[in-house]
Amino acid sequence: ARGQMQSLNPMPLKCHLFTTHNISSCVCGCCGALRPRYKRLVDNIFPEDPEDGLVKVNMEKLTFYALSAPEKLDRIGAYLSERLSRDVARHRYGYVCIAMEALDQLLMACHCQSINLFVESFLTMVRKLLEADKPNLQILGTNSFVKFANIEEDTASYHRSYDFFVSRFSEMCHSSYEDPDVRTKIRMAGIRGLQGVVRKTVRDELQANIWERQHMDKIVPSLLFNLKLVETSVLYVSGSPGCEKESPAELTERCFRELLGRAAYGNIKNAIKPVLMHLDNHSLWEGKSFAVRCFKIIMYSIQSQHSHLVIQQLLGHLDANSKSSATVRAGIVEVLSEAAVIEASGSVGPTVLEVFNTLLKQLRLSVDYELTGSCDPYCNNKTTTDQERQLQEAVIKTIGSFANTLPIYQRAEVMLFIMGKIPVPGIYPALGSPIAGFEGSRMIQVMLLKSLLQVTERYESSNMLAALPSSFLEPLLSFTLMEDPEIRLLVLSILISLIDRHQNTHKFTFLRSVILSDISVLKLKVDKCSRQDNLFMKKHGQRLYRHIFLTCSEENSGRSHYQALYTLLALLSVELANEEVVVDLIRLALALQDLALANDERLSLYNRCAVHALSAAYLSLISQLTTVPAFCQHIQEVIELRQKEVPYLLPEDIFIENPRIMCVPRVPESLEQVEGEVLFQQFQIAEVLGGSGYNIEILNTPFTPQITDEDRLSKRKSIGDTISLQMDMDPRYSPEREQVDCVCVVSEARIQSDHVNGEEQEREKRRLVVERFQTAPFEEIAAHCGAKSSLLQSKLDQIFELTIRPPPSPSGSASQGQTPTRSVPVYEMKFPDLCVY
Repeated sequence: ARGQMQSLNPMPLKCHLFTTHNISSCVCGCCGALRPRYKRLVDNIFPEDPEDGLVKVNMEKLTFYALSAPEKLDRIGAYLSERLSRDVARHRYGYVCIAMEALDQLLMACHCQSINLFVESFLTMVRKLLEADKPNLQILGTNSFVKFANIEEDTASYHRSYDFFVSRFSEMCHSSYEDPDVRTKIRMAGIRGLQGVVRKTVRDELQANIWERQHMDKIVPSLLFNLKLVETSVLYVSGSPGCEKESPAELTERCFRELLGRAAYGNIKNAIKPVLMHLDNHSLWEGKSFAVRCFKIIMYSIQSQHSHLVIQQLLGHLDANSKSSATVRAGIVEVLSEAAVIEASGSVGPTVLEVFNTLLKQLRLSVDYELTGSCDPYCNNKTTTDQERQLQEAVIKTIGSFANTLPIYQRAEVMLFIMGKIPVPGIYPALGSPIAGFEGSRMIQVMLLKSLLQVTERYESSNMLAALPSSFLEPLLSFTLMEDPEIRLLVLSILISLIDRHQNTHKFTFLRSVILSDISVLKLKVDKCSRQDNLFMKKHGQRLYRHIFLTCSEENSGRSHYQALYTLLALLSVELANEEVVVDLIRLALALQDLALANDERLSLYNRCAVHALSAAYLSLISQLTTVPAFCQHIQEVIELRQKEVPYLLPEDIFIENPRIMCVPRVPESLEQVEGEVLFQQFQIAEVLGGSGYNIEILNTPFTPQITDEDRLSKRKSIGDTISLQMDMDPRYSPEREQVDCVCVVSEARIQSDHVNGEEQEREKRRLVVERFQTAPFEEIAAHCGAKSSLLQSKLDQIFELTIRPPPSPSGSASQGQTPTRSVPVYEMKFPDLCVY
């Protein structure tokens, strides 16, 4: 009996330490024999010496009596409860242990309809032990409750409440007892008690609703508090198979996983909200590691179809903390990123675009905070550039993580959605906060393009028309004409990521393409161009060539830009090239050589040499892809000659950290003298390609891309210039009617020719328009716009008068030369008899 009593407790109770009186329980006064039988049976299970433990024979008699007369079970429980209360008050803790052991055995044996009344007495005794100030009694009561929680009752209880147990077990989880070992035991008892409450309540819908907020606000923080603690001691857990060792953190994690695994759809919010509040209250977002660990447990424990609810809770919490410090916001974003990776097998949920909208909003806010240096000026919440940059990188990474979980069709929608958020040149953008100014707009462009690059990195589509529709490609290409080199490089990277469907990007380098005479060592993956790819190049090919040519004309391009341009040309040749596209690309490469030879003041000497090197590298690659021997021979001869005479026109000399052009004295000041055999000859290439069956009519036509008005609108130093030009071209923003006409004339002339005076007039008029809208009073601007609206209405009235005529009268046609003055109503019309039924 003593051994059984010890096995029920994680810390065996030494009953003789607590016993102060040896009082026989067999005799109660002079009338003991006249007492009710159930009381005599209960008294007989207690020995004279509590160290002897429960009297097994008498306990079997009590159990048989309870099973034979279940109506007495509630009285047995009440009497045991009375004895236990008296023993606790008199500090006879040995008898307390015997009483709880007897209660446990009765619970395990009896499953009748009267068990509810007995359970009430049992819970009263457990409550009495939990309220005691002795740790051993608290642990004893917890162990009995855990055993009770594992019992499936035959009948439901409609009135039973577990509020006290939730509060008491939560309090035990936060125990601050002086002795570390005892403190750990009390906390583990509290964790197992909470686990028992959850098990007991979630099995039966008629039981108390443990998912209510008042309960979750106590249970979840208690578990997280113990999960955060790093305990060095490992304890024996009573009741576990083989007395396995388990630390408080492991027990807490197991309990937390069980709690989340039982959560239904409607309970996820109440289970996640306390987690977010606990991390806020204890500043645990900044460390990131614990917050990530918590949500990994959550994502792996809940049902997979409910994962998107956790994501929505995190997004809402991120919005609520939009004015918190950058480290807090970065921590939440990091958790979102990890949660998205775990949820890759499921779905982000019905509100896919809402996820990206929230993240993009955080990017815009971060840019504002970075420029202003404060998250909340009213609370003097300062921030630094480094912190905001880390947050921006985390948001961009998270956008990529979410995009990778989506199917191809949804990712295409996300790409269009992000593109719609970018301030596109030529379209008046919605830029959020005006505090950021033009620099903030440029930073937003960069951040959103980086986000778009993250979305496209693993995007694989067999149909380029679907991957690059006109609504996406046109605004994207407009950024290639921006003067900001970082924006141009991001756009080129996005195009490369979308076109490369066989992971060939890393195989293209300048040195390999020029030095290697056999490109088979690169092991390029090439598929036959499909019908959809041919349609794509027919529709968008010339637009791509034009923007590649104009991008090479930018003076502030660096080594990375030319490398990206070469990779883009190479991918077009490998992924989307047919015979017609090959000829167009060769024509483009020769046009780039002519661009480098021209005396263009916009291009420095380094840029012109770089364009020459780009043209040579690409022609070397395309000649080997076409497998035309004469073409390959001509390209190799020119390259070998350049290596001897003009090495600064090859990639090996120009695309290095310290280009030779900077230190070789024989480099001329101008490249106009470069001629002859060191150049690729267009007529010779056309001859060899024509002999191989290629259509060289296009090749014989010079490539002269026309800069459209859209390109001029795109080619601005900042988005502010774009906005100003739009105001200038829009009649609503003109100072006077005559100025509008003048602007239209100048715009038309600017499209036809690149005259310098037209550009100067354009800048001057733009300056006047901006100055007017900055200095003029609001009433004047409003009156001006109202006048234009009235003019528009009058024009519409005139158009309606000319187009809307009264219907002819069927009563008879007017005589020749006369016009009917009015239309005859239907009820006055006279129809012929043949037309009337």
